[in-house]
Amino acid sequence: MPKLELDDLDRRILDILQQDGALGNQELAARAHTSPPTCLRRVRRLTRAGVIQRRVAILDPALMGTALTVLIEVTLDAQAAAQADAFEARLLAEPAIQQCYRVSSGPDFMLVALVADMAAYQALALRCLTGDPRVRNVRSFFATRRSKFDTRIPLAP
Repeated sequence: MPKLELDDLDRRILDILQQDGALGNQELAARAHTSPPTCLRRVRRLTRAGVIQRRVAILDPALMGTALTVLIEVTLDAQAAAQADAFEARLLAEPAIQQCYRVSSGPDFMLVALVADMAAYQALALRCLTGDPRVRNVRSFFATRRSKFDTRIPLAP
Protein backbone atom coordinates (compact mmCIF):
# COMPACT_ATOMS: atom_id res chain seq x y z
CA MET A 1 0.00 0.00 0.00
CA PRO A 2 1.53 3.34 -1.00
CA LYS A 3 2.19 5.86 1.75
CA LEU A 4 -0.33 8.70 1.83
CA GLU A 5 1.32 12.10 1.46
CA LEU A 6 0.31 14.37 4.32
CA ASP A 7 0.48 18.15 4.11
CA ASP A 8 0.58 20.63 7.01
CA LEU A 9 -3.22 20.77 7.29
CA ASP A 10 -3.48 16.97 7.44
CA ARG A 11 -0.87 16.92 10.19
CA ARG A 12 -2.64 19.65 12.16
CA ILE A 13 -5.95 17.81 11.94
CA LEU A 14 -4.37 14.50 12.96
CA ASP A 15 -2.48 16.08 15.86
CA ILE A 16 -5.65 17.71 17.18
CA LEU A 17 -7.67 14.50 16.81
CA GLN A 18 -4.99 12.51 18.63
CA GLN A 19 -5.42 14.86 21.58
CA ASP A 20 -9.25 14.90 21.47
CA GLY A 21 -10.99 12.53 19.10
CA ALA A 22 -14.43 13.61 20.33
CA LEU A 23 -14.27 17.07 18.73
CA GLY A 24 -17.03 17.98 16.33
CA ASN A 25 -16.14 19.16 12.84
CA GLN A 26 -16.80 22.85 13.61
CA GLU A 27 -14.42 22.92 16.59
CA LEU A 28 -11.84 20.77 14.79
CA ALA A 29 -11.88 23.11 11.80
CA ALA A 30 -11.48 26.16 14.06
CA ARG A 31 -8.52 24.62 15.89
CA ALA A 32 -6.92 23.50 12.61
CA HIS A 33 -7.44 26.98 11.07
CA THR A 34 -9.48 25.79 8.11
CA SER A 35 -13.09 25.85 6.95
CA PRO A 36 -15.53 23.18 8.18
CA PRO A 37 -16.16 21.75 4.67
CA THR A 38 -12.41 21.45 4.00
CA CYS A 39 -11.86 19.87 7.39
CA LEU A 40 -14.66 17.34 6.86
CA ARG A 41 -13.28 16.38 3.42
CA ARG A 42 -9.80 15.90 4.90
CA VAL A 43 -11.04 13.76 7.81
CA ARG A 44 -13.09 11.60 5.43
CA ARG A 45 -10.07 11.17 3.11
CA LEU A 46 -7.79 10.27 6.01
CA THR A 47 -10.37 7.79 7.29
CA ARG A 48 -10.89 6.17 3.86
CA ALA A 49 -7.11 5.88 3.46
CA GLY A 50 -6.87 4.10 6.81
CA VAL A 51 -4.75 6.78 8.49
CA ILE A 52 -7.57 7.34 10.99
CA GLN A 53 -8.50 3.84 12.03
CA ARG A 54 -11.05 4.71 14.72
CA ARG A 55 -11.91 7.24 17.40
CA VAL A 56 -12.04 5.97 20.96
CA ALA A 57 -12.39 7.16 24.54
CA ILE A 58 -9.36 6.38 26.72
CA LEU A 59 -10.49 5.35 30.19
CA ASP A 60 -8.59 5.40 33.47
CA PRO A 61 -7.92 1.71 34.24
CA ALA A 62 -7.86 2.26 38.01
CA LEU A 63 -11.29 3.88 37.96
CA MET A 64 -12.63 0.99 35.86
CA GLY A 65 -11.43 -1.72 38.25
CA THR A 66 -8.41 -2.88 36.25
CA ALA A 67 -5.62 -1.34 38.27
CA LEU A 68 -2.92 -3.96 37.65
CA THR A 69 -0.90 -3.69 34.43
CA VAL A 70 1.08 -6.80 33.53
CA LEU A 71 3.82 -7.05 30.89
CA ILE A 72 4.13 -10.66 29.81
CA GLU A 73 6.79 -12.50 27.81
CA VAL A 74 5.63 -15.77 26.23
CA THR A 75 7.85 -18.37 24.58
CA LEU A 76 6.21 -21.18 22.64
CA ASP A 77 7.41 -24.77 22.44
CA ALA A 78 7.84 -24.56 18.67
CA GLN A 79 8.11 -21.70 16.21
CA ALA A 80 5.82 -23.23 13.57
CA ALA A 81 3.70 -20.52 11.97
CA ALA A 82 0.43 -22.42 12.42
CA GLN A 83 1.12 -22.88 16.13
CA ALA A 84 1.94 -19.19 16.62
CA ASP A 85 -1.13 -18.16 14.61
CA ALA A 86 -3.42 -20.35 16.74
CA PHE A 87 -1.93 -19.05 19.98
CA GLU A 88 -2.20 -15.46 18.78
CA ALA A 89 -5.86 -15.94 17.77
CA ARG A 90 -6.62 -17.12 21.29
CA LEU A 91 -4.93 -14.04 22.76
CA LEU A 92 -6.82 -11.69 20.47
CA ALA A 93 -10.11 -13.03 21.84
CA GLU A 94 -9.10 -12.33 25.46
CA PRO A 95 -10.43 -8.95 26.70
CA ALA A 96 -7.75 -8.56 29.40
CA ILE A 97 -4.99 -8.62 26.77
CA GLN A 98 -4.70 -5.00 25.67
CA GLN A 99 -1.71 -5.35 23.35
CA CYS A 100 -0.13 -8.34 21.64
CA TYR A 101 3.17 -8.26 19.77
CA ARG A 102 5.08 -11.00 18.02
CA VAL A 103 8.74 -10.32 18.65
CA SER A 104 12.07 -11.72 17.61
CA SER A 105 15.33 -12.41 19.38
CA GLY A 106 13.92 -13.56 22.68
CA PRO A 107 10.38 -14.54 23.57
CA ASP A 108 7.84 -15.15 20.82
CA PHE A 109 5.21 -12.75 22.17
CA MET A 110 5.09 -9.65 24.35
CA LEU A 111 1.72 -8.88 25.89
CA VAL A 112 0.25 -6.04 27.89
CA ALA A 113 -2.66 -7.05 30.10
CA LEU A 114 -4.96 -5.11 32.41
CA VAL A 115 -6.51 -7.01 35.30
CA ALA A 116 -8.20 -6.13 38.57
CA ASP A 117 -5.73 -7.84 40.90
CA MET A 118 -3.37 -10.80 41.34
CA ALA A 119 -6.26 -13.28 41.51
CA ALA A 120 -7.53 -12.00 38.15
CA TYR A 121 -4.00 -12.26 36.73
CA GLN A 122 -3.66 -15.84 37.95
CA ALA A 123 -6.98 -16.73 36.32
CA LEU A 124 -5.84 -15.09 33.06
CA ALA A 125 -2.48 -16.89 33.17
CA LEU A 126 -4.15 -20.25 33.69
CA ARG A 127 -6.80 -19.61 31.05
CA CYS A 128 -4.52 -18.29 28.31
CA LEU A 129 -0.90 -19.01 29.14
CA THR A 130 0.24 -21.73 31.52
CA GLY A 131 -2.75 -23.92 30.67
CA ASP A 132 -1.90 -23.86 26.95
CA PRO A 133 0.23 -26.83 25.85
CA ARG A 134 1.93 -24.69 23.17
CA VAL A 135 3.48 -22.44 25.84
CA ARG A 136 6.96 -23.33 27.08
CA ASN A 137 7.74 -20.30 29.25
CA VAL A 138 5.95 -17.27 30.69
CA ARG A 139 7.60 -14.34 32.46
CA SER A 140 5.38 -11.65 33.93
CA PHE A 141 6.31 -8.20 35.14
CA PHE A 142 3.93 -6.11 37.23
CA ALA A 143 3.90 -2.35 36.76
CA THR A 144 4.37 -0.49 40.02
CA ARG A 145 3.96 2.95 38.48
CA ARG A 146 2.97 4.35 35.10
CA SER A 147 5.01 7.48 34.49
CA LYS A 148 4.03 7.86 30.84
CA PHE A 149 1.16 6.65 28.71
CA ASP A 150 0.44 8.17 25.33
CA THR A 151 -1.41 6.95 22.29
CA ARG A 152 -0.28 9.74 19.98
CA ILE A 153 1.98 9.06 17.02
CA PRO A 154 4.56 11.83 16.41
CA LEU A 155 3.80 13.65 13.16
CA ALA A 156 7.03 14.81 11.59
CA PRO A 157 6.82 17.27 8.71
